[in-house]
Amino acid sequence: MRVQRLELRHYRNIDHLDLTCPGELHLFIGPNAQGKTNILESLYVLALGKSHRARSHKELIQWNQPFAQLNARVMRGEGMQRLEIRLTEQGKKASRNGVEQRRLSEYIGTLTAVLFAPEDLALVKGSPQVRRRFLDMEIGQVSPAYVHHLSQYNKLMVQRNHLLKDLFRNRGQLPLLEVLDHQLAQAAAVVWKKRAMFIGRLAVWAEEIHRAITQGQERLQLRYCPSIPVGPEEEESVLAERLVRQLEKVREKEIARGSTSIGPHRDDLQLAVGDTDLHTYGSQGQQRTAALSLKLAEIELIRQETGHYPILLLDDVLSELDDSRKTHLLEAIRGKVQTFVTATGLEGIGSDTLARAQVYAVKQGTISEWR
Repeated sequence: MRVQRLELRHYRNIDHLDLTCPGELHLFIGPNAQGKTNILESLYVLALGKSHRARSHKELIQWNQPFAQLNARVMRGEGMQRLEIRLTEQGKKASRNGVEQRRLSEYIGTLTAVLFAPEDLALVKGSPQVRRRFLDMEIGQVSPAYVHHLSQYNKLMVQRNHLLKDLFRNRGQLPLLEVLDHQLAQAAAVVWKKRAMFIGRLAVWAEEIHRAITQGQERLQLRYCPSIPVGPEEEESVLAERLVRQLEKVREKEIARGSTSIGPHRDDLQLAVGDTDLHTYGSQGQQRTAALSLKLAEIELIRQETGHYPILLLDDVLSELDDSRKTHLLEAIRGKVQTFVTATGLEGIGSDTLARAQVYAVKQGTISEWR
């Protein structure tokens, strides 16, 4: 998979950009706060329909402009795909080959992307919410229908939480809670099943890659930690019924708290080396190696699931890695993955890497070829 061309209008601090992307490696160099990350973010938005760092799409529209426009031409296999996202105050429209897609789940998957930024080191040492977001974004790329099911689950959970608060004052709506419990359980079962299968496959790649980085001295294990037992081979109906029974057991506590305490929104992903939980007891070096292994495993899993390598977005991450990890990263992707990299300078980037790269200078939202 290759991005052949990227066009932006009124996107954050970039008024206009028309960039051809002929090669395998593209470096964007410049001081902080000039717009380098905005370029990588735009590619991520074109892939997944949303930003990894903005709460609202309105933040992506340039100040005092009525809209932002993102276009890309993507070579996927033997065919060219045209992607377009238009952002306005009224909403967001995503189109593929000139046809507007009614749902985000119908749009996602044409362009797949793996983003690695300094904050991704929090995948290991951060909160469960960070790891759930990681799972949701990556599963959505290889299984776009997952986005729809997760959205349904979240909407039902919001409704249920409102109802729980009402029930604290008025028990007359208890039959409605029972109906919502069954609907929530059915949506949760789909999410759990997808997550369990995805983590099982990701674990295989992550273990192999981690073993190579550590020269066979460590074995990385990924463990899915759902709020109720979930087996990848179990039927969705079994998981749904199990959740309904658990919700019945904690009903009074949930009514008192006014919130749902069991479900996919409480899941976590544990990373361990042997018996050592890396989140709590891992060294900084172990945590960085585990995060790198996860990202490289993502690339291989997406290729396995879709038949195409994703593009790789490295946002100021090379400076966060020591020479050994940096070398392993660049060698692992060489010749396979189209990569877009941001950095404040060329220091620490090898001459062989620079020789095969397109290098651009970024200053105040303007991109020019490096002189």
